[in-house]
Amino acid sequence: MTKKAIVFAYHNVGVRCIKVLLARGVHIPLVVTHQDNPAETIWFESVVELCHQYDIPVVTPSSTEILEESFHRQIQAIQTDFIFSFYYRHMLPTSLLKLAACGAYNLHGSLLPKYRGRVPVNWAVLHGETETGTTLHEMTAKPDAGAIIAQTSIPILPDDTAHEVFGKLTVAAEQTLWNALPKLLSGNAPRLENNLALGSYFGGRTPEDGRIDWAQTAQTVYNLHRAVAPPYPGAFTQIADKIFVIVKARLASSFTNTSNLPLGLAIVDNQLFGVCGDGRALHILELAENGKPVSVTELQEYINEL
Repeated sequence: MTKKAIVFAYHNVGVRCIKVLLARGVHIPLVVTHQDNPAETIWFESVVELCHQYDIPVVTPSSTEILEESFHRQIQAIQTDFIFSFYYRHMLPTSLLKLAACGAYNLHGSLLPKYRGRVPVNWAVLHGETETGTTLHEMTAKPDAGAIIAQTSIPILPDDTAHEVFGKLTVAAEQTLWNALPKLLSGNAPRLENNLALGSYFGGRTPEDGRIDWAQTAQTVYNLHRAVAPPYPGAFTQIADKIFVIVKARLASSFTNTSNLPLGLAIVDNQLFGVCGDGRALHILELAENGKPVSVTELQEYINEL
């Protein structure tokens, strides 16, 4: 008998996981997603467009509308077997989760219980992790706290940006769901303990969190750059009234002597560096101001004018 699933989804992970459900023969009578925020850089695929392609009914309620009785009645009337959440940005109330006869499940972008909460990929890169992954788990009243159904790990290489890691995680999410679905649909999926004491919860991040403290070590500053590099807002530094965003960078070679230079942006042999508190530096390959590339010459002229 074909199973029904109501899907709450957004982003690339939402698109790929909806396709996995369809490929596994799951009927999707409704998808709930978000309206794109015009203030946000939209670099990812559209769940709305996917639903239009596959003739799947789709709605975009606000965070308050999903709490209303009228919305709950709409979900209840479908008599769904499953509820899935794939990178949907709002917590679903337990009253809604209970409407799924066979359970409600979320696909989270970390190896739970590590990095529960918001933007787990960015936090993992920021903290210099060498591995992360995806976790399919039961949804509960507490975020990312339910029993673990399946996980898939991926490496974080030393120079990977969060954007590159997210690309790997999108594939890992697809693999996790694809491999777990047969047992989940048959009611035989394993449920492993999600020991919250072994992990931590992280909140959201704002563009201001990308401000660089050059007194920190070069590795710490580099991790910040990697964690928020475009298409995210970027790690930035301020000189007078101008904000400079690091677009591309790498750790400078240990043979690059910047220890006698003041902290912050520095020009050496017509190359741009960011000098850090441990005497090491970032070799800045691309810098931008107000969305426009800044050459070494332009930066030098600006500094000379101060």
